[in-house]
Amino acid sequence: MIYWELFIGFLKVGLFSFGGGYAAIPLIRDVVMSYGWLSEDMLTYMIAVSESTPGPIMVNLATYVGISQGGMPGALVATFAAVLPAFFMIVGIIVFLQHLLTNHYVDAVLQGLKSCVTGIILATGVHMVSKNCLPASSGSLMPDLRAVAVTAVLAGVYFGLRAWGKKKLSPIQLIGISAVVGMIVYR
Repeated sequence: MIYWELFIGFLKVGLFSFGGGYAAIPLIRDVVMSYGWLSEDMLTYMIAVSESTPGPIMVNLATYVGISQGGMPGALVATFAAVLPAFFMIVGIIVFLQHLLTNHYVDAVLQGLKSCVTGIILATGVHMVSKNCLPASSGSLMPDLRAVAVTAVLAGVYFGLRAWGKKKLSPIQLIGISAVVGMIVYR
């Protein structure tokens, strides 16, 4: 009986929670309280734990409530029920988009969006570099030379490898290099 209740309760959460994990918290609270699975204090603690652990908060909460009510099978049932609606929505979108991708108008819109997204990413990068290299909080116009050095080294490595060796760095490699350079420069 508890497995069916977990399935139905978290299926409701998965079906009707839009806007991300934090938007799902009131619905999760309502479902958990209506079934009496956790006390208000325990649910509050579990929300804090779910926020601080890796993974989506809705999945983390479903897993915890499931395991607290029905052991490992309960965790599997609750987690499965919470993600099932999103899974079917994504599959439906993929099937629908596969059909639309053959339309040349849709292809033209997607090509235009690529340029837009590239511009947004570039603008965000320029904003982040300017904020880190020219700290507004200090009140002076003097750049943070260490941040400028890290940025210059990263840009040099990235563009140097592309021009010299025709080799691209993955974002993970670039993050690793920036971590090492940051530790050296900032000690």
